[in-house]
Amino acid sequence: MNLRELTVDQLVDKIIAGYRIQRSDDLSYFLDADLKELQAGAGRLQSHFCGKHIDFCTIINGRSGRCGENCKYCAQAACHHTGIDEYGFLPKEEIIANAKANQDAGANRFAIVTSGRALVGKDFDKAIDTYKEMKKTLTIDLCASHGLLSREQLRRLHEAGVTSYHHNIETSRRFFPEICTSHTYDDRIRTIQMAQEEGFCVCSGGIIGMGETWEDRLDMAMSLQELGIESIPINALMPIPGTEMEGRPQLPADDILRTIAFFRFINPTANIRLAAGRKLLPQNGATAFQTGASASITGNMLTTSGTTIKEDMQMLRDLGLTNKDEDCAVATGTCGAH
Repeated sequence: MNLRELTVDQLVDKIIAGYRIQRSDDLSYFLDADLKELQAGAGRLQSHFCGKHIDFCTIINGRSGRCGENCKYCAQAACHHTGIDEYGFLPKEEIIANAKANQDAGANRFAIVTSGRALVGKDFDKAIDTYKEMKKTLTIDLCASHGLLSREQLRRLHEAGVTSYHHNIETSRRFFPEICTSHTYDDRIRTIQMAQEEGFCVCSGGIIGMGETWEDRLDMAMSLQELGIESIPINALMPIPGTEMEGRPQLPADDILRTIAFFRFINPTANIRLAAGRKLLPQNGATAFQTGASASITGNMLTTSGTTIKEDMQMLRDLGLTNKDEDCAVATGTCGAH
């Protein structure tokens, strides 16, 4: 399809009717389009496919620091000197108490995130025990982010009650070697596909502002579409002192908003999730929640100062939105809640 022959509204109509953006399309359309028009179109797509539902997830850093990988952006890589707290896998009681507090505050799901190439051995066994206990005693949906796991480990996680697995592709295939060489882009793709085969909803996105091009961002959006990803976190780099990204300029808000908008066009049925860098957006992301973003990490995030769940709940009320699962279903199916 020649996108250049279409107005933004006409393209929205075609996507609602079933068309999906392809690599053969002229993706520069999304870079040249007027931002306000593109945001309005993304808002229409969001309203159609997600209704008024915003999905909120929360995370806990279940194991911190001493990671042997060399991801240039990461505060937890042992090759960087960032002064973060370093500790082993947290006690089960502490994790469950945190999950319950987030559940009671109204979050939709809770994730344990751990540093390292993969969670293995006794720490993995501790995680399984913790997930089983949470599944038995709580109602909040469970997500895990434990790196490059084996198929057997993924199966054990799923059997323990975890329904979502988080594993970012981070950027385009072309740019990935510029940010990490201790594992490959294909390692990440393989893990994602195994998680999907084991029955997980996969949450996968990336980071913008690391020196990639706009074409890299478009490529990442297309790769996530081709993988069938249901939840896509978009992080704007917050340069952390002591990492190799230290000193990089922060992205302008308009660049982040354009990225969110075209991710919605390319992945119309997915949850486009605000993550790190949300503070860079107008009104702490309020405008983004109406122009493409249908989800967010909330509470105390890993690399940015957090927004409390209470503040986010008030924001939803002010915007006329909801995060209640019973309000998620719309005429075309669901907004990607799981």
